[in-house]
Amino acid sequence: MTTLYKARKATPRQDTKAERIAKYAPMQLREYTAEWKDGQRHLAPASLIHLDSLLQHHIFPALGSHRMSSFDHKVVDGFIRTLERNGVGLATQANAFDKLKSILLDAHRLGLFDDNPLAGVKPPQYDPKRAVIPNPEQLQAVRVAGDDTLTLLVDLMSGCGLRNAEAAAVNLGNLVADDVYRVTEQVNQTTKRYDRLKHRKAGEYRDVPLPRRTRNTIERYADTYGNVDGYLLRHPRDPTRPFQPYLLQNQWQRLKRRGALDIPEGMVIYSMRHFFASNCLRHNIPITDVAEWMGHNSIEITFKTYRHLMPGSIGTAAKLLDLGLTT
Repeated sequence: MTTLYKARKATPRQDTKAERIAKYAPMQLREYTAEWKDGQRHLAPASLIHLDSLLQHHIFPALGSHRMSSFDHKVVDGFIRTLERNGVGLATQANAFDKLKSILLDAHRLGLFDDNPLAGVKPPQYDPKRAVIPNPEQLQAVRVAGDDTLTLLVDLMSGCGLRNAEAAAVNLGNLVADDVYRVTEQVNQTTKRYDRLKHRKAGEYRDVPLPRRTRNTIERYADTYGNVDGYLLRHPRDPTRPFQPYLLQNQWQRLKRRGALDIPEGMVIYSMRHFFASNCLRHNIPITDVAEWMGHNSIEITFKTYRHLMPGSIGTAAKLLDLGLTT
């Protein structure tokens, strides 16, 4: 009778959970991920290539043989520390953590863990203090240090807030107004081809401010070198291919080695995009606009990254609010 009672009390959901635990808990992460990956049908081909790269180069070497039942917050924290010790860049750390997080949350939904193995884990985060932002004099020095291609890309990043890969896809057809540039695509650094924007569906775009100096640089470059279907930049050894963002990085490194760039330690090409955000915020442009123009997925990203650049804050607010209280 007791056995019959227990059998009736056990719901199908409990039985199913027990079966899932029996099947998946002993699996190694590498095995579990293979099944999980089959369900990621929404990912574009380039995203799958990027996922495979993170799995093979960062996640599997550290955790691939771990049994799914062994994961808890200590294991995940250890993974982040391993990435840090190996000198992995912060952006790659964040991407690798996000992929591991997706896999473990999927397992958590299946009931493999009593407690969320991500609870209490501090993910890799961008530290604003690490950003070295050029001042106007340093920006000008970078603009004239290299060739015309460097000047064009630097002006697009510092003047319009474009990412490296977006600037590489600069097109005359995107000059939609005297003071507006329409960002429609980027050069995908995995496929080496033109692709949709980051965080956007195919065909989506964003309009950004186009300062006069940046527009002049675009038009001057077009007059000097021409264009191919509106594209100003092409691969120097094969005009049928898009310009690759790594070529910009290569020139940057060559200039640094030759001592042609008088820049602070820690300044990188991406610092030109940081200049755009800094320039906007220091001129009191709303951070909501800055987030939209930079193409951030959420305003929280903009706020965390550039909050320290926003002028005034509490002291200024108190003075402004007092004006309304004393009338």
